[in-house]
Amino acid sequence: MKISLSDAGKRFNRDWIFRHLTFNFESSNSYVITGPNGSGKSTLLQILAGAIDPSEGRIEWQMNEMKIEDGKTYEHISICAPYLELVEEMTAKEFLHFHSRFKPLLQQLSNSEILSLVGLEKAAGKQMRYYSSGMKQRVKLAQAIFSDTPIILLDEPCTNLDDKGYTLYNSLISEYCRNRLVIVSSNDKAEYSFCKEIIDINTFKQF
Repeated sequence: MKISLSDAGKRFNRDWIFRHLTFNFESSNSYVITGPNGSGKSTLLQILAGAIDPSEGRIEWQMNEMKIEDGKTYEHISICAPYLELVEEMTAKEFLHFHSRFKPLLQQLSNSEILSLVGLEKAAGKQMRYYSSGMKQRVKLAQAIFSDTPIILLDEPCTNLDDKGYTLYNSLISEYCRNRLVIVSSNDKAEYSFCKEIIDINTFKQF
């Protein structure tokens, strides 16, 4: 997989968030987007996900050097972000089953095994509205990392996690994301210490 940005920029009303961003994100590599709060890290990640369009320039997704149609990009991408909501009336086990009907999970693992791996086996049958914020974040990480997709986008992935949660997160990345394209949006080095390349969004604010 490959995501290519060519002279890309995004603005809201008259304010440019970033401009003139040209970059290639490629499989089996890991990248982090850094910058101050409110600098546009999440906006860039949403553009890479195909959720919003750039205001200028071009973005292209490729698989095996063949362009992927814009309406099909979601099939290849999973995302974990604080602003994404869970269906809290469901149990975690029900939620993973529901999610897998839209995007298949890694075939070698059952839903029960996935929940065990993220430390939620004892709460698998409980409605998620009764979960703590850290438990909900573990569910979000599970549905992203264990989706059978070549691209994983992680926006502040350790939000609400304790020290054990950080350790779990890094273990999951090491074990299940080695041959995938991983892009993290974060200012927390503990969330992106494994990333090979850093994109400082401030570099693209000099208009």
